[in-house]
Amino acid sequence: MSTAGGQVIVGATSEIGRAVVRELAQAGGRFVVAGRDAEELDILAEDVRIRSGATMTALALDVAALDRHAEFLDACVAALGTIDGIVVCQGFLADQEQAAADWPLAERMITVNYTSAVSLVNRFAAYLSARGGGYICGISSVAGDRGRQSNYLYGSTKAAFSTYLDGLRNRHYRNGVAVITVKPGFVDTSMTWGMLNPRSPLVATPERVARDIARAIRKRKNVVYTPWFWAWIMLIIRLIPEPVFKRLSL
Repeated sequence: MSTAGGQVIVGATSEIGRAVVRELAQAGGRFVVAGRDAEELDILAEDVRIRSGATMTALALDVAALDRHAEFLDACVAALGTIDGIVVCQGFLADQEQAAADWPLAERMITVNYTSAVSLVNRFAAYLSARGGGYICGISSVAGDRGRQSNYLYGSTKAAFSTYLDGLRNRHYRNGVAVITVKPGFVDTSMTWGMLNPRSPLVATPERVARDIARAIRKRKNVVYTPWFWAWIMLIIRLIPEPVFKRLSL
């Protein structure tokens, strides 16, 4: 998939981020890839450039450094000329029990998964709206669809991000900006290592998720569950009456 302007992928060195970069770059184009590890970014950018012929610019960014976000947008514009869209892939998952007992750990999840994402997306939304169009793709999670005792701190950050994207979609639709919410289910990544059985039919690869993300961007979808069957799983979970749900060990 190629577009007139360039595309930005934040959290590009995560497993999902890497897969998204490779998937979107297959047809060439211009990209900024961003993440905390400058060395890993350079390796990723060079690998994708060689494989796809896409123009790649690596920009180191700690998303928790909120005061750098305006500077980051300026750097993206300088690198790409114009920006067609941004994919926000950053995420942090901590153990629920540890996070419940350790506020700095819970705060880090809130900052990475919600606060930093809103800070970045606000700036890119204003840019794209003024430009007259483009897309914003935010990676949320099925964990945000209903609070569960096993991951309600992480889930709450994703619920907040999903709600934010809903409102942003409603606000900027008339400005030509498509806002896409992607809700992966279980994905086999280092963030979930030891928590999931990668052979389970419910567990997807990052590459599968990336293909669904690329399709959602291309078709300007609103909300996408990946793999698709998670839409039905979460519908069932949301429909469980609260008196029953609170007795379940989920």
